[in-house]
Formats: sequence, structure tokens, C-alpha cells
Amino acid sequence: MRLTSFFSFFILLLLIKHTAVTATELDSDFIEQFATDYLIEQFPSTGEEKVRITVAEIDPRIIIQPCSVPITAELPDENSSRNVSVKISCDESTPWKIYLSAKVEITKAFLIAKNTINKGDMLDDSNVELAYMPINRIRGKKLTDTSVVFGAKAKRRIAQGKTISKRSICLICKGDFVTIIAASSSFNIKTQGEALSSANMNEQIRVRNSRSNKVITANVNGVNQVIINL
Repeated sequence: MRLTSFFSFFILLLLIKHTAVTATELDSDFIEQFATDYLIEQFPSTGEEKVRITVAEIDPRIIIQPCSVPITAELPDENSSRNVSVKISCDESTPWKIYLSAKVEITKAFLIAKNTINKGDMLDDSNVELAYMPINRIRGKKLTDTSVVFGAKAKRRIAQGKTISKRSICLICKGDFVTIIAASSSFNIKTQGEALSSANMNEQIRVRNSRSNKVITANVNGVNQVIINL
């Protein structure tokens, strides 16, 4: 009987020791990493976007109490998409919670000027590159596809590091001489013309036929090339 009591007391000591070890794991580093992992699940990176998460360090004066149950994390509803506050909770009989501030930066690859591009310069891989930029700093629709940009000309000066939009370029610019293609299922006819407005790929543009002097509306389908589908 005495041996059984001693064995039971030994098992109790082991359980107490195990609980103490688990409690010591709940230090600042553990809580901060727990919050980071939770935010990574809430804001996953995608093929087009990258997410950078920075969790603020816990004030060293805060004493983190033990928790005998798994801790949990959640985002209160009032959080913005950039600056968030993560609530870490212990829901045991004597509950506690800690709020950690964090920054969630979502970036996406946009086309930017590798160096200053002057008005009239043609855009190609020598002066345009893809760069990841925070999407909250981007205003308006910026371009991400080089096939839309390469071969176009700058309508205005584009400073180094600035994003490129359709408003700042034209694949065909007003006054350019263009090839007009009249196409049907059985034949193509080519002639020359002059652009009376500016446009980009797959946009409509007004062109004057140099031979007939007639003004037509066609679709841009390449550098200095428009098409009319008959």
C-alpha cells in the first residue's frame, strides 16, 4: 500500500514538472512567433502578391502567466488591412490575454522606370523593370505586363522608380505613321495611314488613310499597326 502511494506521488511530481516546462515555453519569443504564424495563415502570399509581416516585440515588463490549455489568436473586427492588433488568449480557469500590434505589408510586382524615361523614348527592358511595391501606396491602375509596354513610347517624362500606367504611354501616338490592315476570313489588305489620336494595345484609334484621305476607326494590334475586321 505504501509502495502504491509512493508511486502515485512520483507520478504527480512528474505531471507538475511537465506543466512547469510547458509554462516556461510561453515567453515573449514564443508568443510573438505564435502571432506571426497566425497572421501568415490570415494573409497568405499568392503568385502575384507577397506579404511581409512584422510583429512588435512584447514589452519586457509584461509578465506572461502560465497557461494549461492551448493559447489562441484572433483579429478583432476593427483592424485595418495594414496595421493590425492580434489578441492572444489563454482560456483556462484564470484567463488572460495579450494584444500585439503588427504591420502587414502586401506587395505586388509593378512595372517601373529603371531610369528616367523622357517623353518620346521607347520603352524596353533597358529602361523598364518589375519591382515589388506596397499596394496601399499605388494609386490608379498600374501596368504589370511587359507585352503591353515594350515598344510603346512615353507620352510624358517618367521619373526613375515611378510606376507606369497606360496614361503615361502610347503604343501608337498621335502623328505616328501606321500600317492599316483590313482583314477578313479570306484576304488581308494593307495600306498606310496617320494616327489622329493616341492608343495602346487592343484600344480603338482614329486613323486617316493616306491613300483615300478617309478617316477610319481601327483597333491597335501591334507597334504602329492597326486592324479593321471586315
